[in-house]
Amino acid sequence: MQRISSASLASSQPLYSVAATRQLEQQAAAGLPPHTLMQRAGLALARLALALAPHAQRIWIACGPGNNGGDGFEAALRLHQWGKAVVVTWTGPSPGKAGLPPDAHAARERALAAGVPMAAQPPADFDFCIDALLGIGGRLTAGRAGSELMQTWLAVMQASPAPRLAADVPTGLDADTGAADAIKSIATSARPDGSCRIFTLCFLTLKPGLFTAHGRDRAGEVWLDELGIQAPTAVQPCAWLLAADHADQPLRLKALHASHKGTFGDVAIVGGETAAASHMTGAALLAGRAALHAGAGRVYVALLGQTATGVDLQQPELMFRSPDALDLKQQVVVCGCGGGQAVKTVIAKLLSAATRIVLDADALNAIANDPQLQTQLTARQHRGYSTVLTPHPLEAARLLGSTAAEVQASRLTAAQQLAERFRCVVVLKGSGSIIAAPGRQPFVNASGNALLATAGTGDVLAGMLGAYLAAGMNGFEAACSAVFAHGQRADSWAAEQPGRALTASALASH
Repeated sequence: MQRISSASLASSQPLYSVAATRQLEQQAAAGLPPHTLMQRAGLALARLALALAPHAQRIWIACGPGNNGGDGFEAALRLHQWGKAVVVTWTGPSPGKAGLPPDAHAARERALAAGVPMAAQPPADFDFCIDALLGIGGRLTAGRAGSELMQTWLAVMQASPAPRLAADVPTGLDADTGAADAIKSIATSARPDGSCRIFTLCFLTLKPGLFTAHGRDRAGEVWLDELGIQAPTAVQPCAWLLAADHADQPLRLKALHASHKGTFGDVAIVGGETAAASHMTGAALLAGRAALHAGAGRVYVALLGQTATGVDLQQPELMFRSPDALDLKQQVVVCGCGGGQAVKTVIAKLLSAATRIVLDADALNAIANDPQLQTQLTARQHRGYSTVLTPHPLEAARLLGSTAAEVQASRLTAAQQLAERFRCVVVLKGSGSIIAAPGRQPFVNASGNALLATAGTGDVLAGMLGAYLAAGMNGFEAACSAVFAHGQRADSWAAEQPGRALTASALASH
């Protein structure tokens, strides 16, 4: 059994779709005695429950109409045998079916024979609970039999301060996408003291929906038990959970003593509109500072709408230039940070001439509204140029001609669609940022937290990406490294300075 977190992962982990997980489950079960996998799952669930709450006296286990419920019955049997006061509630079989699936039926019969208490309603008080209602078996939808009862039980769990452990996948969460059903009461996964109160134990495989969109909030602390089964090579993952092994930082400590500033590459930030109606220089300066602190040898800032003269008193190392003075063949260009409408005056030239470019914010909006710019963007790959897009969900929706809600409903799909359509690397920002590229399995970032939900942190990421490209990484490697390090900085801030807000400027230099 393994805890899954950005701090503890030594290597990136494969993520499997529900279809692939079912295929693996069927293949594994065919070579084992009947009910073996479910018994292993129930034992793992009971062991983790004891480890998480060793002093719990009264444990409520809510079981559903399928095999997830069977896992709950097996866990109840084990906990009952170990002397715990267990109460099981069961929704009953789905209407129209003769009863539980064979494995789950056998598990329930074993629990009943052992004297596990069954009840129609949750106990009045409990100090630990297990959600074994649906798992990967479906979503809570209007009109679905048992949905109202399950919603009620989930609301009781949410309202209780007792720790909660989900069997495989939290009920109401789409295991493939991270989209979530509305629950009557939503609580955070953390207690007031910062410790976790929501846990998920995955069986056989990790599912992508646990790590993106609503997944991280609903799943809390994730654990994996492969139940003694190794996934055959014929069953392919749909994505990977990004860890430090795919996020090498271009540290200067690895460089030769005889290095010079040109060794670490040049980054040019194009943005920071300074029109009469708006002044957005802060975004460009944040990106520039981040590029410096991420290791770029020289960083130039080309503000849009004013002359090149200027100085950043907080970061005097930044060198100001006019856009026309940039060396687009040699410098990595980061375009769009605070660019406003003025970005439209330079974006066509940059797409045509910049050999390595990061496109963010207003640059993406300009491209989304101009088919000719979209054609230019797509043509960059054929010229051997490197391109990284860093949209948030609304910007991604504009590029795809859809809505932010549709993007969030299937983030992996949206990121891959963008990468294939524009033939470039895509970082779809958000909880569980997605890194996608044509012909490659996407990565889901495991690092980061809600401290990043503040203005300017996206500009910092764009600047970091520019520095990593300038260090010689390809677009996909640079995106993985920058995204992981960006989130990791927020994680270390939360650990080192709990309760203190993280600003973008502090993030850039942290």
